[in-house]
Amino acid sequence: MLLKDEVGMLQRVPLFSGIEPTKLKLLAFTSDRVSYSAGQILFRQGDEGDAAYVILSGRADILVDSDRGPIKVAELVPNSIVGEIAILCNSSRTATVRAASPLEVLRIRKDHFLRLMKEFPEMTIEILRVLADRLSHTTADLIDARSAK
Repeated sequence: MLLKDEVGMLQRVPLFSGIEPTKLKLLAFTSDRVSYSAGQILFRQGDEGDAAYVILSGRADILVDSDRGPIKVAELVPNSIVGEIAILCNSSRTATVRAASPLEVLRIRKDHFLRLMKEFPEMTIEILRVLADRLSHTTADLIDARSAK
């Protein structure tokens, strides 16, 4: 895939849609394109948060450890981003991400991701919206689960 194609992919990710193409070109150039086979792990729950991942093609599962083993809590599709929570909170990974099919990702290192947030406040606002939406869905799921008991 050419650099301009990667920029086009990044523009489809809601977090990056408001960033000018020249900045996205720099982001794509400084990021790593990584391929995974189905079943391979991108990162594990508890790992250090050193990068965020943009799904370029394929699907991945988000798994959370439980007493009964891993539970699939979500599926990632192209134009999704994952791994940003551990970067933002300076904490360990909150889930494991496993390729559900052959997967192509753009791995964005923590320092580049944080620099983008400083340079583009609109990206920071969009990240807050995405995280608030996830929290809202998680809270609703928790309420449903507790009500079912």
